[in-house]
Amino acid sequence: MHTRVDPDVYAIYEPRQWQEVISYLIVGRERALLFDTGMGIAELGAVVSALTDRPVVVLNSHSHHDHVGGNHAFTRVLALDLPYTRDHARGSQHGEVAGEVAPSALCSALPAGFDSATYRIRPWRVTGLVYDGSRIDLGGRSLEVLRVPGHAPDAIALRDEANGLLFTGDTFYEGPIYVFGSGADFGAYARSVERLAAHAPPPRKLLTAHNVAVSDPHFLAALRDAVRAIVSGAAAATRDSALVTYAFDGFSIQLPARGAP
Repeated sequence: MHTRVDPDVYAIYEPRQWQEVISYLIVGRERALLFDTGMGIAELGAVVSALTDRPVVVLNSHSHHDHVGGNHAFTRVLALDLPYTRDHARGSQHGEVAGEVAPSALCSALPAGFDSATYRIRPWRVTGLVYDGSRIDLGGRSLEVLRVPGHAPDAIALRDEANGLLFTGDTFYEGPIYVFGSGADFGAYARSVERLAAHAPPPRKLLTAHNVAVSDPHFLAALRDAVRAIVSGAAAATRDSALVTYAFDGFSIQLPARGAP
């Protein structure tokens, strides 16, 4: 499933799986960039080929399995030069991701021919490196890479300043934002949020990686204020044995119960 969210920008959804992952195809005059490749459940290459005939390079918002599942199908994949990314490029075995295709994780039938019993994240190869501040020229469209660690050590955002777009990955989306698990760091996340909220001019649209493709840019300031409230101790929280959840208007932030502010 896909939809155009801005001229030459397409959101590609995996809507019938609980992650509700959204990848983005950004098309320039000479080449295109695919920001994330989803769970690898559906054949993403066929969708991309139907939308553009330009050469495609993949760049992931981070290397968690729900964003790199289709990487193996593409010959060009850009990434940060980090051990965390290299480790995830080895893929994930069935036992690590079987829950993603269990009946409880789905609200519709899997694609025809898909074998949930052998589902895994196939290994993928990094063919080029990017760094904080790297610019990717697609021909008439330039994208700036912004390192925003916190959700994951290799998390990035993409800024298309000329068109007023900010692709946030998992640093922001409408819903529960996870800042827990292997590699998560709330201190780094807080600094990344401050960085994104300080950009001028502000973006016209936030294009996020889960649930809702296009979010209003006011959420950047709201996210910054929410993180500040958590840091200062002013934010109300609910707790269970594993997580602390801070609820705000349109999103929440979830931290591990151990070590949360």
